[in-house]
Amino acid sequence: MAVTDRQKIVDSVPQKGFFGHPKGLFTLFFTEFWERFSYYGMRAILVYYMYYEVTQGGLGLPEDMALSIMSIYGSLVYMSGIIGGWLADRLLGTSRAVFYGGVLIMFGHILLAIPGNTTLFFASMVLIVLGTGLLKPNVSSIVGEIYSEQDNRRDAAFSIFYMGINLGGFLSPLIVGAVGMNNFHLGFSIAAVGMFVGLVVYIMTRTKNLGLAGTIVHNPIPADQKKKIFTWIGVGLVVLAILITIGILTGVLTFETLIKIVGVLGLLIPTMYFIMMYRSPKTTAVERSRILAYIPLFIASIMFWAIQEQTSTVLASFADKRTQLDFAGLHISPAWFQSLNPLFIITLAPIFAWLWLKLGNRQPSIPQKFSLGLLFAGLSFLVILVPAYFGGANSLVNPLWLVLSYFIIVIGELCLSPVGLSATTKLAPAAFTAQMMSMWFLSNAAAQAINAQIVKFYTPDTEMMYFGVIGGVALILALILFLFSSKIQNFMKGIH
Repeated sequence: MAVTDRQKIVDSVPQKGFFGHPKGLFTLFFTEFWERFSYYGMRAILVYYMYYEVTQGGLGLPEDMALSIMSIYGSLVYMSGIIGGWLADRLLGTSRAVFYGGVLIMFGHILLAIPGNTTLFFASMVLIVLGTGLLKPNVSSIVGEIYSEQDNRRDAAFSIFYMGINLGGFLSPLIVGAVGMNNFHLGFSIAAVGMFVGLVVYIMTRTKNLGLAGTIVHNPIPADQKKKIFTWIGVGLVVLAILITIGILTGVLTFETLIKIVGVLGLLIPTMYFIMMYRSPKTTAVERSRILAYIPLFIASIMFWAIQEQTSTVLASFADKRTQLDFAGLHISPAWFQSLNPLFIITLAPIFAWLWLKLGNRQPSIPQKFSLGLLFAGLSFLVILVPAYFGGANSLVNPLWLVLSYFIIVIGELCLSPVGLSATTKLAPAAFTAQMMSMWFLSNAAAQAINAQIVKFYTPDTEMMYFGVIGGVALILALILFLFSSKIQNFMKGIH
């Protein structure tokens, strides 16, 4: 975005009023809180809904297929951010994109709340995928807009914003998990209510607190090109619908085929986007250098999320089938374990926000923080090897081992994820602000596209090799990134 536009936006936002931050952070904090409440509540029970038997209220899908579908769904959720980013940058502006996304998510959860069959299930997935693509990258972009480039509160702001995400993520598995494991559809209805509340908060406070943030379309489609572009989009959607219909009717498009297609797209789309932004005439020489610096961070992020996102697939199955659920006089719902990640983030995020401010110029560089994130991600998987080694594949594991694994990966997440959000807004070319944030979420999409291929290899018998290989690869990549961190920093051209 132009410097004048950026300054105009910053000047329109009340710069105090929320823990020393702009009032707009309050609006974005609570909007994201409720969106994450709905998403993580739904996600806490979704894999169980897929592989539990029909007599238990589930869909009765094979477990390996359910784990792959869960990964595909997660990949498509983040992949759709490209669509949301493009619509925000070229047509809607980020503010309207956030609102429309929330509406689609709410209706997706309403469909899940209706008892039915796999048709309703997949229709709800389409709505939630498109809605999250509109909302998630754009609400994060607005956080970046309400601060000037020189404002040293930005990293701390993203840590506070990240805590809002995780407050919603902490409460929802406890509430939805307690209700939904007894009645899946009632659990999904709670998720729908959560998104509705988020929309109300956003509508009631955005004008007063956000000013012009999110309202400016930074790279609008020229009026004389709109008709041509929309015609091509319409034709593309029709052709896609025809191909999908033919594929289903002929048996060519199966779950296995879909898994492979998403796996290819998860890596192909970000590659194409990097090339497009790098070669664009709207990208300056300095911005090209920053894009090159962003590539190794993007690869590191893929590796990190490939481990972290298995909390809703492999570790969810581990919690359900390999963990002692009667512990210390309590019966633990397997869905509750998914509250651990946000619980630890809520506890530790303020400490990390304080730490980065306290260290100032002495804090680790952005690439070094990423390498630390990968280090702890790898260790979180290697920890699982200990009870597997001593207890064997058929014994139930003390739940504290799973708690420890979650705790370790949260340390890594706080080194990488909020820092990555902030770095993305700093390194983004001016013409691709929202789309660059979509690129950040594409690292998660790529990770889950890869997961869709590998989670089906997880069984209690392959546990040692599965956790050991993935954890070991993460440690090797962490070391490589650390060794090249100073060279990557040089390509950032003054961004710290």
